Amino acid sequence: MTEYYDALETRDPAARETQLMAALPVQVAHAQKAAPAFGAILAGLQARDVMSRQALARLPVTRKHELQARQQAARGTDVFGGFSTLLRGPKMPRIFSSPGPIYEPEGTAPDYWRAARALFAAGFRAGDLAHNAFSYHMTPGAFIMESGAHAIGCSVFPAGVGQTEQQLQAIAELRPEAYMGTPSFLRILVEKALETGSDISSLRKGLTGGEALPPSLRDWFAGHGLAVYQSYATADLGLIAYETSAREGLVLDEGVIVEIVRPGTGEPVPEGEVGELVVTTLNPDYPLIRFGTGDLSAILPGACPTGRTNTRIKGWMGRADQTTKIRGMFVHPGQVADITRRFPEVLKARLVVTGEMASDSMTLKVEASAMPQGLESRISEAIRDVTKLRGNVELMAPGSLPNDGKVIEDARSYK
Repeated sequence: MTEYYDALETRDPAARETQLMAALPVQVAHAQKAAPAFGAILAGLQARDVMSRQALARLPVTRKHELQARQQAARGTDVFGGFSTLLRGPKMPRIFSSPGPIYEPEGTAPDYWRAARALFAAGFRAGDLAHNAFSYHMTPGAFIMESGAHAIGCSVFPAGVGQTEQQLQAIAELRPEAYMGTPSFLRILVEKALETGSDISSLRKGLTGGEALPPSLRDWFAGHGLAVYQSYATADLGLIAYETSAREGLVLDEGVIVEIVRPGTGEPVPEGEVGELVVTTLNPDYPLIRFGTGDLSAILPGACPTGRTNTRIKGWMGRADQTTKIRGMFVHPGQVADITRRFPEVLKARLVVTGEMASDSMTLKVEASAMPQGLESRISEAIRDVTKLRGNVELMAPGSLPNDGKVIEDARSYK
């Protein structure tokens, strides 16, 4: 497929960056003024100064647990904790609940979560009937996809989850061309159809989300006549990235600014290094600034062979929250960052926990640009100062640690 959803996808990368950085201070100022939570988080900040990625990187990262805490603290007055700029009524047609619970507002903008771009890249076109097997219960997953399909011009069958036999009957009789839902449920449908002889041959394409789509499962679908693509979206941010026919990573959406930071910090990592995805959305109704997704990924070099010019990421590579309990004390990635920041020689560090539960030890493996006398002992003192635990130090040459985003590795035996 060589068609594009709109001209934004093939913009000159420098023009895209200029336009995003021009929109950034406007969104920051709007969040400060209209979203009380960011009025507090960004208090004293001059929004007009946030006109570059370097300036953005100096702002605090807000993570999901902080959003939830603010929501819980304001339950009696504002269930959104001051993050939404909308009031209940015509401009907020739906409110959703994600596990936590965390409440998310829906605005009235067409294709509110911007899912149409991902669906179009997966081959969805006007006139298609899309079988939507995301849940229509409490969470927004089904509505994220449905609104995107409507923006393209598709009709939608709101199948939801479960009731496999009834869903197979609907597919056989309605003859939808496309599937939206989790890859695991699509596999259940295909396997059940093979077992029962149900005709689902109309299904030729799909966009999945909510779970990883490994190449082996993608190939299995292809073997059954289904071209299935994956998307990366959240209830807070909407679409973040999507797969194209090139099958080389995920292309970033045009409505977000994405950074990859070292887990537990807000510090951007070098391009290609695995870190936590931090996203700033340009949605005026829910203006999340430097929102930490908790997911790991990395920038993929080069441009998408389809001609789309936006940055690509490698896809979901695990979770960034590696908090670990050691000798009765919780140690989290932010503490490792606190230790390494004290030493300019330290380039990268990884805390490895070994032994058995209740009888464990930890070693901070450190890549250092230089190894002056006494560095090892000074780092050891910092470990105890920050974590209140004793730890060993192993100095290593630059490039020695794996590029997998792990800041804390739990290598203990749990037998």
